[in-house]
Amino acid sequence: MGLFERFLSLWVALAIAAGVGLGLAAPELFEAVAALEWARVNLVVALLIWLMIYPMMLKVDPSCLKSVGAKPKGLALTLVVNWLIKPFTMAALGVLFFQHIFAGLVPPKDAQQYIAGMILLGVAPCTAMVFVWSHLTDGDANYTLVQVSINDLILVFAFAPIAGLLLGVTDLRVPWETLLASVLIFVVIPLGAGMLTHRRLAVTGGAGAIDRFASKLKPTSIVGLLLTVVLLFGFQAGTIVERPGRVLLIAVPLLIQSFGIFAVAYGLARALKLPFNIAAPAAMISTSNFFELAVAVAISLFGLASGAALATVVGVLIEVPVMLTLVAFANRTKRWFPAPAASA
Repeated sequence: MGLFERFLSLWVALAIAAGVGLGLAAPELFEAVAALEWARVNLVVALLIWLMIYPMMLKVDPSCLKSVGAKPKGLALTLVVNWLIKPFTMAALGVLFFQHIFAGLVPPKDAQQYIAGMILLGVAPCTAMVFVWSHLTDGDANYTLVQVSINDLILVFAFAPIAGLLLGVTDLRVPWETLLASVLIFVVIPLGAGMLTHRRLAVTGGAGAIDRFASKLKPTSIVGLLLTVVLLFGFQAGTIVERPGRVLLIAVPLLIQSFGIFAVAYGLARALKLPFNIAAPAAMISTSNFFELAVAVAISLFGLASGAALATVVGVLIEVPVMLTLVAFANRTKRWFPAPAASA
């Protein structure tokens, strides 16, 4: 790795500090950026995410997608963890901490709101950022795309029933425009651009040209990640400073959930003897959250100033540092898994 990549955690820490500082110094700037949205999806964040995931999409070979079904274990792992385990462990942790462990620290009404926000995070598996985590672990681009696509398809049908069950809400209003717009913006558009570029480079220069172009874009991907961190923390700078205690309380069960779910998914991947380039992305998909959807639903159900909205925002705040930690751990434990060729 180059110097910039080797100290990525330091740059992320500096980006967090810069985001909070700029958010406090120039809140009107971040308010203007936050207002640039379509279907509750921020367009500036979308542009930065495109910069992050475009190099990953370059590696997608359409002709290879049809063979992914020959390796169903990784896909099955992701679906089981995302839809049969993760929502329920998130709800259980929320109840455990805010109705018992933190019961004397948080008013009951706020506690219920925090639990609701955590549940919304748990029912929304990641759509966009997982391409970044897969890219940083040299994941199989084609397989990651299939995993994300099938999760998105299930999300359309399963999000409302599972969230409604766990929230005890029968008239859960899902902002479908946000759900559909997010899939379009974060998956379909960059995928289309990446596949068109892949085809053109394959014709003019072959596989080597694709790899060289992707390598040149890698710094752009990391810069997109850092700027996204600056924006996310700038958007929430006021909340972080005004209610740091509540933010820390909410972060505790969310951190336990993130590391716990990763351990479950990664452990199962090892037990199933999945190759690393499938095992790592599968665990990352299971761990990370579709925070755009969770935040939008929390606001539409409970209001912008609600505890549920705050809980989903805390999920946004811890997402990047936690996932970078897990990426580093996965890359250091690559030897636990068979090489891709061994699984063919």
